[in-house]
Amino acid sequence: MAALRICTPGGGAPEARRGSLAAAGSAVQHGPDLIGFSSWVLPISAGYAVDRRHAAAGGVAACHGLSCADSGRRKNHPRASLVNGVVSSLEDSSGGEPALCVSDSPEDASSSGKVLSDLRRDMVDGISGIPRISAGKKKGMKFRKRGQGGNRLTRRSAPRRASGKSGQDQRILLSEDDIAAILSSVTHESSIEECNSVLIRLEKHSDKTALGFFEWMKANGKLKGNAEAYHLALQAIAWKEDWEAAGQLLHEMVADSGCALDAQAFNGLIYVCAKRRLVDWGTKWLHMMLERDVQPNVSTVGMLMGLYQRIGNLPEAEFTFAKMRKCGIKCVNAYSAMVTLYTRLGHFAKSEEVITLMNNDEVVPNMENWLVRLNAYCQQGKMEEAELVLKSLVDEGIALNVVAYNTVITGYGKVSDMQKAMEVFDRLKSAGLAPDETTYRSMIEGFGRADKYKQAILYYRKLRNSGFKPNASNFYTMINLLARHDDSEGATEILEDMRAAGCQCSSIVTVLVRAYGSVGRMHKVLQILKACFYKKILFDATSCSILVTGFVQNSLVEEAMRVLREKKWKDSDFEDNLYHILICSCKEAGCCDDAVRIYNQMPKSATHPNLRIYCSMIDVFSIMERFTDAEALYLELKASSCVLDMIAYSVIVRMYTKAGRPEDACLVLEDMEKQKEIVPDKYLFLDMLRTYQKCGLLEKLSDTYYWILKSQVELDEAMYNCIINCCGRAIPVDELSRIFDEMIQQGHLANTVTLNVLLDIYGKAGLFNKAEKVFLMARKQGMADIISYNTIIAAHAKNGDFRSMIYFVQRMQEAGFPVSLEAYNCMLDAYGKAGQLEEFAAVLQKMERAGCEFDHYTYNIMINIYGRKGWIEGVANVLAELKSRGGEPDLYSYNTLIKAYGIAGMPEDAVKLMQEMRIKGIAADRVTYTNLIAALQRNENFLEAVKWSLWMKQTGVAATRT
Repeated sequence: MAALRICTPGGGAPEARRGSLAAAGSAVQHGPDLIGFSSWVLPISAGYAVDRRHAAAGGVAACHGLSCADSGRRKNHPRASLVNGVVSSLEDSSGGEPALCVSDSPEDASSSGKVLSDLRRDMVDGISGIPRISAGKKKGMKFRKRGQGGNRLTRRSAPRRASGKSGQDQRILLSEDDIAAILSSVTHESSIEECNSVLIRLEKHSDKTALGFFEWMKANGKLKGNAEAYHLALQAIAWKEDWEAAGQLLHEMVADSGCALDAQAFNGLIYVCAKRRLVDWGTKWLHMMLERDVQPNVSTVGMLMGLYQRIGNLPEAEFTFAKMRKCGIKCVNAYSAMVTLYTRLGHFAKSEEVITLMNNDEVVPNMENWLVRLNAYCQQGKMEEAELVLKSLVDEGIALNVVAYNTVITGYGKVSDMQKAMEVFDRLKSAGLAPDETTYRSMIEGFGRADKYKQAILYYRKLRNSGFKPNASNFYTMINLLARHDDSEGATEILEDMRAAGCQCSSIVTVLVRAYGSVGRMHKVLQILKACFYKKILFDATSCSILVTGFVQNSLVEEAMRVLREKKWKDSDFEDNLYHILICSCKEAGCCDDAVRIYNQMPKSATHPNLRIYCSMIDVFSIMERFTDAEALYLELKASSCVLDMIAYSVIVRMYTKAGRPEDACLVLEDMEKQKEIVPDKYLFLDMLRTYQKCGLLEKLSDTYYWILKSQVELDEAMYNCIINCCGRAIPVDELSRIFDEMIQQGHLANTVTLNVLLDIYGKAGLFNKAEKVFLMARKQGMADIISYNTIIAAHAKNGDFRSMIYFVQRMQEAGFPVSLEAYNCMLDAYGKAGQLEEFAAVLQKMERAGCEFDHYTYNIMINIYGRKGWIEGVANVLAELKSRGGEPDLYSYNTLIKAYGIAGMPEDAVKLMQEMRIKGIAADRVTYTNLIAALQRNENFLEAVKWSLWMKQTGVAATRT
């Protein structure tokens, strides 16, 4: 469809005008260009000689130059609208499109002659100050214009002009004499109709000039009840996007001039919004119409719905569509827009609902609407319904065009029914239509989806032989099809076509790698590329990186190494990044050996190692448990000028932790803490807590805990659990309770280990109420395990609360757990230390009946209890039983025996135990010496006691133990 553009050379730099009213190219892309609206056309006798016969015959009105005929006295002005590219006469109008230029009003009407004269002079001067625009200038010329509110020059494009059938630009140019002749026809006595006629002519020349004359009309009382003039002025202001002035003019139109607001007043504003895609302002004007009880018309709805369709604003489109139906307006393009929007978004059920509503509303579909319906059904593969739409078109006497056939072919392609698609293709040719590029493209896509290799190749060649070019989708389909059918020669042909079509080398390689990689034929890629443009790839870093990454991801490391050896480009930073990507790809795929191969081939710098690559390789060597190699890389980094960052320290700490060397990990963390600018992230904090816990560094754990709070790291469930598990014994109990309560309030769940740690800490601190609350929480959440029961039993046993101890033993059995050896030991120790030997013996009997095997701790408890009573025979029996079961006394056993012999008055035997410990290689600790000295002093062997005390000091035991 031809486009209509209006040139405005006068009164300053040209203003942006209407966009081209181009016909929609397809059934699914249409805008306000397809929506019927009327526009003012300069009266033919006002300065233009137009071929009336050509316009009447249905063509586009072509301008053949300027004429000087005076039409100032004409009362009726022909108007025209563009409908399917044809200029036709209409009585409805939608205003012009000038820009706002407001002049001061004269003090009284008597000065109107002088004002008009001044206005005429200003207009002429404005025109004379602008150089003539020759007809040979190209579209889109740049002009400079002073921005509002300042003297700064800004650039903007001159509006493009519509081209007639002759292909020449059509411009509306008025000379100084033309302006003078138009204005000379107007006086204070002129009628409103005559003034409107002049306003229309001036609007077609310059928005600024027209608005200047509009102000003269206001000063001379020509606007009372003159809605037509306001319509022109409103659209002129809209082109300048001065929405505040537009709102004021609407108010003035009603309040000062007594005009009634109608849809046409707002349509001029909405038209500009639709053309310039100003969706917010277009919506605002619609809501203002509704607030002021102004009934929208078909043009209003059509422009807005076209705007919403182009922008993809579904909510506003739905609102406008609902208002349209409520007002009883029947705009066929609104239905088309809704179907298109829903189809585009995949809401096919709603698309069909709109079609049903349209039928119920008895709206007669046009060709475009039929195509939109057809597309909606074809997109979802409902081909029976699509065929019915085609039949309806034929029944209505509408000749099917290529677009309709193409849409149906696409639909059959989507459902892989290529037999039907070929039938439609034959019907298209039988109808006397020639297949276009879309036809062939759709056939290629359909055969590709159906995996019809030979047919796809056939239609691909038909497409090229017909002079058409494949699109990107065709190339992608063909490459994938050829990869599946292992046609390397065909792939080479397609790649050459892609190069000829201007596709970038990197894009071609990407498509090829994905296609052949997805079917497991990546090993064929290098052979295919060498047959066409492999040498060009070697000079392109991006293409090389895509190719070698594809090889590595498909375990073709040798091919990747070959490409890297042969590459011609040089970019050290890009190369380092590429090697890092390759190493990481191998690591993620579990191919650590390949990562090592790539690293060994990589060019290295002895003084400036790449930190990221070294960290990745330390991680790789750690996975392979090659900790010596990993540590060697760390030492290289440390010796270089490279400054380690937080990620590097995190990798190195994990390496030492995995190697079972937490002490070395602590040294690394000490180095990190010297760099004050490094703030660990959540994961490094977790590693720090676990490392310090393994080394038993309670002070470090406490410092790290408060560092976490200070750094405001986000605490998630894992972090809360780790803090409690690791720092529970390093921070005050009150602070531990606070962090646990905070964890629960945040909705996080404590794991079993966390709950057991809390039970142990609360139990040892004597906070039995808190311990029991934690235990009940563990049971309620199903987190309580045998360790939980052992811990709560041990806490009550140590406290001497035998009733609670027995209660939790029973709960343990009720929960399905057998009474554990740990629980029996706790009861033995508690009863023995309390002197309740009957209960002590009863527990031993229960253990024997349950077949519970004694451990060292059990024997040590028995030795301790019997020793306290001085029952040396009983102690001897326990030792004999221990040895009969293959056990030997440990340090705790010897300490207990020495104490027992001292109580029994047998210091010599106690000294013999010390000698026995030396023979067995068991190092005595502070408790050993203390018990021995106490045994000697108890039996009045003070000199011997002093000797052992001096020996203890000489061995340094006292210095190392506090």
